[in-house]
Amino acid sequence: MMSSTNATSTAPPKTQSQAERGGGVGNGAGQAGSGSNALSWLEINVEYFKTPAGICKILELLFGIICMACASPAHLSGTHWFLFVVVTSFISAVAWTAIYLLSIRQQLSRIPIDWTLTEFLNTGVSAVLYVIAFLVQIIVWIPYSRFYAQGANIAAGVFGIFNAIVYWYATILLYNEYKDARAA
Repeated sequence: MMSSTNATSTAPPKTQSQAERGGGVGNGAGQAGSGSNALSWLEINVEYFKTPAGICKILELLFGIICMACASPAHLSGTHWFLFVVVTSFISAVAWTAIYLLSIRQQLSRIPIDWTLTEFLNTGVSAVLYVIAFLVQIIVWIPYSRFYAQGANIAAGVFGIFNAIVYWYATILLYNEYKDARAA
């Protein structure tokens, strides 16, 4: 990691509140030598992705990409719903992955947000919507046996099942984390 000290900088040292904000207009962030530290509060956290919750995030993204690839373009109205759920959940998973990868959750711990509850609710809603979406996707495409895109769309539904399972498991992990945090 880069150290927060810069031996060649002639700018005055930042106060604690300026360092926490990461610089900005009027506090020297645009001056030479101090702009490189504007994002020094971010830390790459790869270790999280070696935990069961981190592995779930990676699988959510992987299965989401496969679902989007197999179901696109949407030929039937049920696939529009399926893709809406997949894309919405994928964007949410990308956001949570970035939060954990960049250690944003730890850096913003003084903001009164219950991060575990927020992620638990988000993941739980995604799990429920995925169950509905994969059922709709498979039910809509089963009668179209002669349509050229049936195989890919059924595969999208099957990968939707896998992703629903991953989201349910992640929801259980988050519930246990939330329950343990409340007990402490």
